[in-house]
Amino acid sequence: MSFDSAAYLRTEHAQHVTVANDLLAKVAEPFDKMVRVVTESLSNGGKILFFGNGGSAGDAQHLAAELVVKYSKDRKPLGAVALTTDTSVITATVNDFGPQFVFVRQVQAIGRKGDIAFGISTSGNSENVLLALQAAKEMGMTTMGLAGGTGGKMAGLADPLLVVPSTNSARIQEMHIFLGQTMCGAVERALGLV
Repeated sequence: MSFDSAAYLRTEHAQHVTVANDLLAKVAEPFDKMVRVVTESLSNGGKILFFGNGGSAGDAQHLAAELVVKYSKDRKPLGAVALTTDTSVITATVNDFGPQFVFVRQVQAIGRKGDIAFGISTSGNSENVLLALQAAKEMGMTTMGLAGGTGGKMAGLADPLLVVPSTNSARIQEMHIFLGQTMCGAVERALGLV
């Protein structure tokens, strides 16, 4: 039996393009709001706390690095932290309190009013992401994020919420990193740094 990898590539690409084209009309307005809110927070000395699970954890780290280091050109660092990187904090929290509190504990420890809690979940229903967003709201932080499908339980909890119009995890994650990187580029420009 032979597998036609070229045909598979064409199919995946076609799906990617379809979702990308459907995305623009759905997220243009909340994307603009996201850029404005992030720009205002960073201008006032705030920071962005990114978090998610699995591939979304990787996206959290990627986006924090884009803001702290640079996205397009050398410029001053911007305040961002990925809550997915400290294995001692993560494993201690899982051991002592449970995995649902991995991000909550960190948000409570380092988040402040004026900061942004930025949750990433392909389904919009990751319990530890939802609990962290709720904790952030209770602390007076701004909550926002990336989701897919209908937005899941993140809808109404994160505002703005950019929802990828797909139920395919791969397509959602592809659009998440596109949206996140584009946000970083837009924030640099809105701050007049590039």
